[in-house]
Amino acid sequence: MSIVTPYLAFAQKARSRPDLPFLIAPASAGLPYAPDGFHLTYGSVLEAVETLKAAFRQAGYGQGCRVALLLQNRPEFFVHWLALNGLGVSIVPINSDMRPEELRFQLEVSKARLLIALPEFAALADTAGCSDVAICFPGQPIAPAPDAATEFEGIADTECALLFTSGSTGLPKACILTNTYFMTLADWYVNQGGIADMGEDCEIALTPLPMFHMNALGCTTVGMIVKGGAVVPLDRFHASRWWQTVTDSGATIVHCLGVIPAILLQLPVSDAERAHKARFTLGPGVDARHKVAFEERFNLPIVEAWAMTETGGAAVTSTARDAYQPGLRCIGRPREGMQYRIVDDAGLDVAGRVPGELLVRSAGDDPRRGFFSGYLGDAAATQEAWTDGWFHTGDVVYEDEGGLLYFFDRKKSIVRRSGENIAVLEVEAALLADPMIETAAVAPVPDDIRGEEVFAFVVLKPSAIAGRDRALAILHTAAARLSYHKLPGFMVFVERLPVSSTQKLQRGVLKSQAGNLVASGDALDLRSDKAKARHVAHS
Repeated sequence: MSIVTPYLAFAQKARSRPDLPFLIAPASAGLPYAPDGFHLTYGSVLEAVETLKAAFRQAGYGQGCRVALLLQNRPEFFVHWLALNGLGVSIVPINSDMRPEELRFQLEVSKARLLIALPEFAALADTAGCSDVAICFPGQPIAPAPDAATEFEGIADTECALLFTSGSTGLPKACILTNTYFMTLADWYVNQGGIADMGEDCEIALTPLPMFHMNALGCTTVGMIVKGGAVVPLDRFHASRWWQTVTDSGATIVHCLGVIPAILLQLPVSDAERAHKARFTLGPGVDARHKVAFEERFNLPIVEAWAMTETGGAAVTSTARDAYQPGLRCIGRPREGMQYRIVDDAGLDVAGRVPGELLVRSAGDDPRRGFFSGYLGDAAATQEAWTDGWFHTGDVVYEDEGGLLYFFDRKKSIVRRSGENIAVLEVEAALLADPMIETAAVAPVPDDIRGEEVFAFVVLKPSAIAGRDRALAILHTAAARLSYHKLPGFMVFVERLPVSSTQKLQRGVLKSQAGNLVASGDALDLRSDKAKARHVAHS
């Protein structure tokens, strides 16, 4: 990794091979902002990057600054990110599906003083009410930096991006990620080998994943820059046109999450589904049952992997080089240079095939090399995560005799829905804002399509009447505070919540009860009502 920043890697490739495609989208992708698609080369994008870089520098942005980007997966995002990275400016990618309260929280925590947003999100930005944040649209003059920088070049340890990730403490945490973090992640991605072997200046990686995820930003984007490949940045996953888009784009690599294979397997058989040129799909979190059926039907092997925003490419696994028993949730072999332990609740190492929490670190003198630099503004949480010199993942795994790791369960109180980590305390806080709710608790429940769904246990106040109408009213109220994916998909009204003798909520009991209630049909199924609730909240 002699090149230390994404910008420098991109500039070097663009100057040596300006003709190579960098951003591609076929017309079949159905992008509303580009109905005919687009085809942008490294050279043309570098020209736009350098022009924008000069404008940001003139406005005073450099090392120590953060700029929030609400640009979705559009070409404007990549141009702005690379221009800012070239100056040593950190970006804060924003989810366009956020509620105003969520956007305000991220802007306040990140201390970003400039938000570059698409015009259609002007109302969202205004409603968030951050008066100390300047808002500009692409192509407009850039608002001057509140405090002009004096350094205008990123180095290895410079902060590259601030990505928010949900933990078990309620509100999302802001992970500080350096240039080294992203270059380490890209290095792992392009060197997995096996069925994920990649060539130079020829790969095309298609992703429907958002650029506020380390997968799309670090693996797909920086990985393709390192290899001289192209990125097909879809706005989101669209099942009906998926295979035509994969084929028309010429994608050689496809990215997905566990929910996508499950949905694709429900589609009727078509000629397009096997006309693609893709060699593999990187699909962390795919249900083991869906993996077998997906590979057989679509002639496309799935590479499983494990990582966290915090661990990046320093502690990561992959199945690309190994065969394993079909039907098991194998997450693969740890990368070289990753040290790990599997421990019980007392912190003692467990024997082979016995599940335990995965602890990880980098080998050598610096156990945090390539990891996140910490949670912004939360030194205590950072230190807790690194207890005893090991990063505590909160994921429970086991190891077979050949050194392969298998995912077992999660210790943290999160719901993993369609690849999104949802903190149950955040959902509970939104529910408790409803005046008709006495108390509430949230648990994950298995979902055949999305991996897990949000399940809410609700204790109503005496004056409230339980029933489906009440559940829908609660859903609509919560939609004003939560993104669509965080809303409860199932709900049940109970007289009390299970607590221990010390009045601590028994989350293990809740999780078990949630599964049983869904299986027996005794829970209210609100999954089809979530979209309507979100629409009403936006009206």
